[in-house]
Amino acid sequence: MQTIHHPCRVCGRPTSQWCSRCNNAHYCSNGHQNADWGIHRAECRPTNTLLIATPPPVSSETIRVSAILFAVDEDRPRPIDLQCHPPHRPSQSMCPIPILQDYFNSQPGEVVLTQGLNGEVLRFPLHVFYSSTAMARGSPVNSAVRHITSGAAPRPWAGNVVALKFSGTRRQGYTDAGPNDLPALSAYFLTFSFQ
Repeated sequence: MQTIHHPCRVCGRPTSQWCSRCNNAHYCSNGHQNADWGIHRAECRPTNTLLIATPPPVSSETIRVSAILFAVDEDRPRPIDLQCHPPHRPSQSMCPIPILQDYFNSQPGEVVLTQGLNGEVLRFPLHVFYSSTAMARGSPVNSAVRHITSGAAPRPWAGNVVALKFSGTRRQGYTDAGPNDLPALSAYFLTFSFQ
């Protein structure tokens, strides 16, 4: 499978990583994405807005998807069942937008992982949601992330972390995430550092 590389907006180096909010800006590292945010912010428009709101009533047509929860107060990540907002087309069976309100008090930060261990391209990118303000609010360090990284993550993660798996590289919906996704998530936690 051939990967399409785009130039990093900061240095021009080819990359397959992009802004998870608008999917239009490409960066070779989190540092370059953070450095460009002051400029990119003015043009960055979300492709789909995650709704932290009251879930729709449960019906027989409700779509659910399995995700991985790194709960702040649990030692190990665990699978969870997330309800999704109804798809735009009734015939669509994928989860287009997960309901995350039970895990975050405010709009979560997010990142899309397109590469796993040793830089291999993920056939199904992972979407990681985290509380970007938990540490400032005094939330404890996330025990599950600390456990999966053996305490070697460069920065402490605080608050809950939820990981979902896209159903394909076009990222139009989600499929079930599971234990096979943990190595790529662990590699991400070990390399990502907050600015």
